[in-house]
Amino acid sequence: MTDVSRMQQLRARALSLRPDRAQLTSDLIAALTFAVVNVPQAMGHALLATVNPVMGIFTLMMAVPVGAIFNSSVFMNVSSTAALSVAAGVVLIEFPVEQRLDALVVLVLLVGVIQLLAGLFRLGFLVRFVSNAVMTGFLNGVAVLIILGQLSDLTGYASQFANRVAKALDLLLRINQVDPWVSLIGLATLGLIVLLLRIGRVQRFAFIIAIAAATVLLLGLTISTLPSAAGFASVPTVGDVASIPRALPRLALPDLSLVPVLLLPALSVAVIGLVQGAGVSQGTPNPDGRYPDVSRDFFGQGAANIVTSLANGIPAGGSVSGTALVMSAGAKSRWANFLVGLFVAVIVLLAAPLVELVPMPALAALLIVAGFQGLRIPQAVIAWKTGRISRIVMAVTFVATLVVPLQFAVLFGMALSIVLHVFRQSNKVVVTEWVLQPGGFPLERPPPERLPSNRLTVLHVYGSLFFAAAKSMEEMLPEVSRAHRAVVAINLRGKSEIGSTFVTVLQRYCEALRAHDSRLMLVGVDPTVRDQLAKTGILRTIGEESVFVATPQLGEALNRAVADAEAWLARPAERRGQDGGVPASAKTSSDA
Repeated sequence: MTDVSRMQQLRARALSLRPDRAQLTSDLIAALTFAVVNVPQAMGHALLATVNPVMGIFTLMMAVPVGAIFNSSVFMNVSSTAALSVAAGVVLIEFPVEQRLDALVVLVLLVGVIQLLAGLFRLGFLVRFVSNAVMTGFLNGVAVLIILGQLSDLTGYASQFANRVAKALDLLLRINQVDPWVSLIGLATLGLIVLLLRIGRVQRFAFIIAIAAATVLLLGLTISTLPSAAGFASVPTVGDVASIPRALPRLALPDLSLVPVLLLPALSVAVIGLVQGAGVSQGTPNPDGRYPDVSRDFFGQGAANIVTSLANGIPAGGSVSGTALVMSAGAKSRWANFLVGLFVAVIVLLAAPLVELVPMPALAALLIVAGFQGLRIPQAVIAWKTGRISRIVMAVTFVATLVVPLQFAVLFGMALSIVLHVFRQSNKVVVTEWVLQPGGFPLERPPPERLPSNRLTVLHVYGSLFFAAAKSMEEMLPEVSRAHRAVVAINLRGKSEIGSTFVTVLQRYCEALRAHDSRLMLVGVDPTVRDQLAKTGILRTIGEESVFVATPQLGEALNRAVADAEAWLARPAERRGQDGGVPASAKTSSDA
């Protein structure tokens, strides 16, 4: 790229960041709506990450505007997400409480660096290796974990088990030990959220209205002099868990000694964020109708996490729900996300005392609803009906998400998906016979079980030619033990590379044909494949005159091979022996 082109791109980028006065009012409304709705949700996400709820607010304050600056996607909202928070929580829970903040800073910093490098090295194409079945199983597993993880705050019963599935089973066995006052606030909030989500006009404000109502209800019951309301004093609030500082986040320096311990978990969290972000990026076109550059969105998410780590925030990534909310609230440009940080800062500075009054069971109810909203039931049905491989990958990833540490679950699902894909593709090969028709296209049919004598048999190969597929193909080739004076032409057009197993198959089949006074031809051979044959010595075995290189004109190599084979079959046997089994005219036959 020339210096002029770079300057033009930078100028266009700078112009795109300049606010449009005609759109600014809509962007302000969208930013305010998002900030009000997502402050309590971000606090809940911080609880999922097992850290102070205020750190979720710090994430909104820093990650959303930084992502808006660097993303290719105009509308992508880079903020806290349930999946990232759960993944971070599984990592951080292994650290003592006094060391958890240091671990959070390093974890988020590493996530940002990994994502930034993925953007710089243009690794957006790697998202295609994470199958839909893996992400469906993983996200459904995360949604279930979110729901199960809130049962303690919702009911007031603290199980001694570590695994969330085990905690849920333990709660069922000890249902009589739940705190009725805590449960009443939690279930009332849950019911109100579900009700408000069914009312179109207030749907987008359902969370904030329900949280506010639960806060007012608990405050009124706590100060009430009624004897029946005395039990509500035991209901925990955000202020009981942690105090919210009436100030902007302070600079946090990473403890680099934690890098070796957190590098692999950070890779898993980074992958989760990138895959989620890629889904948002590719599902949300920019105002000009073009789809964003995934690699540059990687860079934007990385930059957002690096800045967030220095502000004690939790991991951030492309948020499906956040992007949808900003757009539905009327966003017209990237300034809607950029202004979110400003409004969140105002809320922290002016409304922190009110936030501390929010009941913890109310936040638990909010996250349970978010968990149900995060279930990908239609996608799971599609993956289940697609085929056996998709079912296995999705089910195993789902179970792994519930059982093994979350940072390993998505990597395990990816590895399983790749292994099963390679297994399926390595065995996916079909051999057909092309029966040549005078003046028309060939007729395709299954190959003969036994090779017919005294004629040409043209075979075409579909699928992979590596590993097990080569062995499978060998079993599909016509049996030559009873053949005499036969020619087999294998069409390899479109195969740009072959494996060593396939080379061995060709060698064996060629030798078997020669033992019965027959001949093997390779048609439509790519120049790269011909070089492979030459380097391995198989070209000498088959004969250079029996390898017809592909040309731009379709059918030219096959027509030359057919003419050569017919001339060879018409020649007397003793003449073929004098020429080494090959007619003199054929020794110069090759396609340029």
